[in-house]
Amino acid sequence: MRIDPIIVRARRLRPRRIIPQSVSRRVRRFWAVARRQWRRSLQFRVVGITLALSAALVLAFAYTVASLISNGVLSGKIDQSKSMVDTGAGYAMRELSGFTQADDPGLDPSLNNVVTQLYGSVNDQEAEVVMLRRGGPPAFWPRARKGTVMDDPQVRGIRTLVVGSKSGIYEQIATLDIGDGLQKYLVMGTAVPVGPVPIELYYVIPLKTEDGLVQFTGAVVTGTGIALVALLALIAAMMTRLVVTPVRVAARTAQRLSAGLLDQRMVVRGEDDLARLAAAFNQMAANLQRQIVRLEEMSRLQRRFTSDVSHELRTPLTTVRMAADLLFSSREDFDPAAARSAELLQAELDRFEGLLTDLLEISRFDAGFAALDAEPTDLVPVVRRVGDQLMPLAERCKVELRVVVPETEVIAEVDPRRVERVLRNLVGNAVEHGEGKPVVVTLAVDGSAVAVTVRDHGVGLKAGEEKLVFNRFWRADPSRARQTGGTGLGLSISLEDARLHGGWLEAWGAPGKGAQFRLTLPARSGDRLVSSPLRLVPDDARADEAALIGETP
Repeated sequence: MRIDPIIVRARRLRPRRIIPQSVSRRVRRFWAVARRQWRRSLQFRVVGITLALSAALVLAFAYTVASLISNGVLSGKIDQSKSMVDTGAGYAMRELSGFTQADDPGLDPSLNNVVTQLYGSVNDQEAEVVMLRRGGPPAFWPRARKGTVMDDPQVRGIRTLVVGSKSGIYEQIATLDIGDGLQKYLVMGTAVPVGPVPIELYYVIPLKTEDGLVQFTGAVVTGTGIALVALLALIAAMMTRLVVTPVRVAARTAQRLSAGLLDQRMVVRGEDDLARLAAAFNQMAANLQRQIVRLEEMSRLQRRFTSDVSHELRTPLTTVRMAADLLFSSREDFDPAAARSAELLQAELDRFEGLLTDLLEISRFDAGFAALDAEPTDLVPVVRRVGDQLMPLAERCKVELRVVVPETEVIAEVDPRRVERVLRNLVGNAVEHGEGKPVVVTLAVDGSAVAVTVRDHGVGLKAGEEKLVFNRFWRADPSRARQTGGTGLGLSISLEDARLHGGWLEAWGAPGKGAQFRLTLPARSGDRLVSSPLRLVPDDARADEAALIGETP
C-alpha cells in the first residue's frame, strides 16, 4: 500500500502593527515637509535652532530651580523635625528611666502616655507618633487608626538603621497610606535607651504642604519656560523675517532679471545695511542692463554689417565672376603664367562666393531668422548622394570613401537641404584630414532618432578640441594645405543646422586615432532627443582603450 506524504504548509503570520498606518503616514508626511522646509527656508532653520537651544537652556534652568527649591524646603523640614525628634527622645528617656526590665508590667501604659504627650507637641494633626519595643505591643497615636504605618514594607530600611544603632536620628521619605490616601511622608526615627532593650521612637510627618509647594513651583517654572521658549521663537521669527524678506525680494528680482526683465529693481527703505544692499543690487542691475543693451546693440550692428556687406558684395562679385569666367574659358590662348593666374582667380572666386554664402547663413542664424522646412525624407539617398558628390575629392586625396546605410528606408522629418549641407561639411573635412586612410559614413535609425557618423583615421583631435572644432574660423592646424578651399564656417553652420532640427552634432577624436563626428536628429520634428542609435566613440577606439586597461570592450 502506498502512503502519500502529508505536506503541512504554515502560513506566515504578519506582525500586528503597533502604530496605525494612517498615523505612520502622517508622521512621514510631516517629516518630509519639515526636511524640505529645513533645506529651503533660512527663517525656518533659524527659528528651529533658536527653539531647540532655548528649550534646552530653559529645561536645564527649570530643573536647577526646581531642585534647589525642593531641596531647600525639604532641608528646612528635616532640620525642624530633627529638633522635634531630639526633644521627644529626651522626654521619653526621662519618663521611662525608671524601668530597668523589658517585661515590667507598667512599661506599656507609660509608653502610651509618653506617645500621647509627644503627639500633643506635634503641630501637624495628620502626623503620627509611634513607639515600638521588642516583645511588646506598639504604642502609637492617634488611637483611632488600626495598626501602625511602621509595618509598611517601605519603612523597613529606617527601622533596620534605628534597631542597629543606639543613638542618632534617621530620616526617610516614603509614600504611605495612613488613613487619608497615598501621600508623601517624612519618617524620622531614633532609639531611646531604656533598660536592656532600646525602644524605637518614630515620627511620621506629612509633607503635603511641602509637596504642594514643590509641585506649584514646578508648574510655575514649566509654564514660564514654555512661555519663554515660545516668546524666543517668536522674536527669532520676527528678527529673521526682517533679514530674510529683503533676501527673498532680491532673489525674486534676480530671477526676473535672469528671465530678461531688465527693468526690475528692489525698493530701498531706510539707510541701514539692508538698504545699502538693495541700493547696491539696483546699481548692479542698472549696470548690467546698460552693458546688455550695449552688447545687444553692438551685436545687432555687427549682424547688420555682416548682412549688408554680404549683400553689397554680391553685385561686384557677379561682375568679377563674369570677367573671371571669360578669362578662365580663354586661358588656353594665354601664356602659361597668365593661364595659371586665371585658374587661381577662378578658384579664389569660388571660395569667396562660398564665404559670402556662409556669412549670409550665419547672419540669419544670429538674427534668429533661420527657418526649418521639415518634411518626411528618406535619408538613405541623401547620404548616398553626398558620398557620390565627394567621391572625386576622395579620389584626388587617395582616400577610400565607404558609405554604410540600411537596406530599408530611413524616414525622418528633416530639412533635406540642411541635412545634406551638414553631411557635405562632415565628409569633406573627414576626407581632407583622412591622411589617405579610409573614411566611413554610417547611417542608423531606432524608434525615436536617426544618426549619421563620419569616421576618419587621420591625425585626430587633441583633448579639448572636440568643442573647439565648432567655433567659427577655427582650424586645428593652420599650416595644412587645404584641398577644398573651405571658409572655416562649415562646422559652425552645421552645428546651427543640427540645433535648428532639435538634434545633436558631436565630435570625438584622439591623436593618431582619427576622429568621428555624429549627427543625431529626432525622427519626428519637435521631439526631444534622449539617446542616439550610434555611439560617439568608435568601436575600434573602445577596443584599444579596453586592451590598455585589460578589460573586455
